[in-house]
Amino acid sequence: MLDVRQLRKTYRTGGVAQTVFDDLSFSVRDGEVVALLGASGSGKTTLLNLLSGIDSPDGGSVHIEGVDVHAQGEPQRTLLRRRRIGFVFQFFNLIPTLTVGENIALPMELNGTSPSRAANRVQELLAQVGLAGMADRYPETLSGGEQQRTAVARALAHGPKVLLADEPTGNLDETTADQVIALLSGLARAQRTTMVLVTHSRRVADSADRVLQLTRGRLVGG
Repeated sequence: MLDVRQLRKTYRTGGVAQTVFDDLSFSVRDGEVVALLGASGSGKTTLLNLLSGIDSPDGGSVHIEGVDVHAQGEPQRTLLRRRRIGFVFQFFNLIPTLTVGENIALPMELNGTSPSRAANRVQELLAQVGLAGMADRYPETLSGGEQQRTAVARALAHGPKVLLADEPTGNLDETTADQVIALLSGLARAQRTTMVLVTHSRRVADSADRVLQLTRGRLVGG
């Protein structure tokens, strides 16, 4: 489902080159949940940006379902993210002027899903994430855990092939974090969505099928 080969990325700051990745390779099978475990500053978020085509590598390739992400033009990469990729972020990234239901429906609307089908899917997802009856609430009225549950529902609404989660429990207390990560990984597996989860927490990483340690631009693990 996801194949990364010889990925290279270097940033220049004040004329000084900093290599984030050099010859980074790994693959993720269809429906597999893989955790990338690394300390702050190890390049975890940069890697997700490269996987999704938000950022471009200096070399190497990223393939999703056989499609070379970085061989596409920007319009094609945008469509790829919209149709095949879901995102869950540490700080939820919900749109405050939209209701819970509208936030969840947004990726479906962008993909041309009919309003009636999107509405049914919203209700189904709300029930699955434990927020039934909360479609008309606004994000600011929710707890942190409820906001992240909404974000999980939004990320899975359009049936993505790949789910990218960037420290999804980093802004939650331990008990809520355990609940959210169990929900996220459970729903991903139920929908056979391939998930790449980046985290600094071994506790969170242990929920995955496989853990890869990101250290000094290289991955170590099974």
